[in-house]
Amino acid sequence: MDTAVANPPSPRQDSAWTVFAIFLRLGLTSFGGPVAHLGYFRDEFVVRRRWLSEAAYAELVALCQFLPGPASSQVGLGLGLQRAGYPGALAAWAGFTLPSATALILLGLGLTRWDMAHPLAQGALHGLKVVAVAVVAQAVWGMARQLCPDTRRRLLALATAAIALAWPTPWTPIGLMLLAAALGLSGALHLPVATGSAASAAAAPLSARAGVLWLSLFFALLLGLPLLAAGSSGALQGIAALVDAFYRAGALVFGGGHVVLPLLQAEVVPPGWVAEDVFLAGYGAAQAVPGPLFTFAAFLGAARVNAPTGWLGGLTALLAIFTPAFLLLAGALPFWQRLRHAPRARQALASVNAAVVGVLLAALVDPVGTHGLRGMADGLLALAALLALMRFRVIPWLVVLACALAGTAIAAWS
Repeated sequence: MDTAVANPPSPRQDSAWTVFAIFLRLGLTSFGGPVAHLGYFRDEFVVRRRWLSEAAYAELVALCQFLPGPASSQVGLGLGLQRAGYPGALAAWAGFTLPSATALILLGLGLTRWDMAHPLAQGALHGLKVVAVAVVAQAVWGMARQLCPDTRRRLLALATAAIALAWPTPWTPIGLMLLAAALGLSGALHLPVATGSAASAAAAPLSARAGVLWLSLFFALLLGLPLLAAGSSGALQGIAALVDAFYRAGALVFGGGHVVLPLLQAEVVPPGWVAEDVFLAGYGAAQAVPGPLFTFAAFLGAARVNAPTGWLGGLTALLAIFTPAFLLLAGALPFWQRLRHAPRARQALASVNAAVVGVLLAALVDPVGTHGLRGMADGLLALAALLALMRFRVIPWLVVLACALAGTAIAAWS
């Protein structure tokens, strides 16, 4: 018998430092992406520590999958919030996020300060871009199998990809996902989705009034940050523009993880904040670190050429992209019990998830594929990396390291 079922959950509270220590260990060891993270969390908090029941954990996961943002990080925030209040939420986020964010900031600083024009360095960077092709292809395949189980959703995903490729603007992915949500809410797609389980969710640690306040702050920042960036100048304008770009990416991405790739690319590459090659190399390197993929924002903030940059830019981008995740979770928790049973809400979520697959498919073609594959050798290396990830279940950081070394070797021999 599963110990999560045999033993009831423990109702006692822990200190924020205890929560931080637990999540720090997870942040140092949790490789494999958001789905793997959710498995680690269940084993740690449902089975081993018995912080909450299996049903309550399933409800928290369902809520976080329903909301925009990084699902695994939001589950961590929710666990910390329920165990130690607001300090617990901050502790859970910091422990799970800072290890990978620190590593990626250091990488971003290295790429801006080292002699990256050297042929061997260029070879390593190109190897990272090649592995990014394999990683995104794996994500598209896995998400399509899960989120597009019927013909209607597959067609919606393909149509979304076609429009995103034909009309590549920064707002196209967001507009397509909003359109998909509207189609779902209208009931026009008639998708066969479940209407919610009868299991009881964990008691929300927040009041309805607090939920309204957090949601109000979420929308105030979403609407106000672009105005602040447009109306400011000098150093304030640089910080406001950085916060606005990464806050908007964190606020409007459904599906989390790899889906943030096209949104971030549209925010930082066209304005010239980060070169396309550096962007894709950093994205490939982000696969080699544990913890949430959203910490890629820390790399971009540190590597960008406009002030603020370095540690200040990395930490600013990191806080900006994760802030919507907390505001949405804290705002939705008090109302989730009702929302999860609404059929139209489930239809909207199913439609958006299908559109997410299409947006990521378009990103796989351009820019990931067009900039990562320069010839037959690159295609074979990407295929080998994809087989290693999907068929042989090789640890992602080993695949990333192997591709970087392969790129260096190819550069040395050419």
